[in-house]
Amino acid sequence: MLELILGGARSGKSRLAERLASESGLEVVYIATSQPLDGEMNARVAQHRARRPESWGLVEEAVQLARVLREQASEQRCLLVDCLTLWLTNLLMLDDDTRLQAERDALLASLADLPGRIILVSNETGLGVVPLGELTRRYVDEAGWLHQAIAERSQRVVFTVAGLPMTLKGEAL
Repeated sequence: MLELILGGARSGKSRLAERLASESGLEVVYIATSQPLDGEMNARVAQHRARRPESWGLVEEAVQLARVLREQASEQRCLLVDCLTLWLTNLLMLDDDTRLQAERDALLASLADLPGRIILVSNETGLGVVPLGELTRRYVDEAGWLHQAIAERSQRVVFTVAGLPMTLKGEAL
C-alpha cells in the first residue's frame, strides 16, 4: 500500500505517519532525507529520533531515494519516508537539472512495484503566495508536480492540519 501524507509545518503529518507505521504490525524502517546542516535542523532531527521506537530501522539518504526504497521494501516491512520536500530541496541544491529529473523519474517508476507498505510524508507548499525568488518558485512548482504524480499513484492521500487528518483519497483514517 502506498500512502502520501501532506501538511504544512508542524501540522502533525510526521506524527500521523509514525502512528500509522507503528500500528501496521510490520517491521518499520524510517528513511530520513534531511541533511542537518545547522543547529536548528539538528534539533529537529533529534526531536524526531526521540519519538521513534528503538526497534525501528533507520536509513539516511539525501538523494537516491528510489534506490533505497527498492533495497529496503519487502512484504513484511513498512517504509516511512520523511520527507519528500527535503529530498527535493537536496536535489535542487545539486544545481543539476538532469539529476533532479532522473531521481524523480526513478522514484515515480519504483512506486508501482514496491512490496509492503510505503508511507511518504511531504510538506504542502502550494497554499500560500507565489514566492519572489526563482529558486523558491521552482521549488514550489516541483513539489506540486511531485505531489500530484505521487497522489495519482497512491491508494491513500491524507492532508493534515492542526493535527487532524483529512482523507483526500482512499480509506478514511
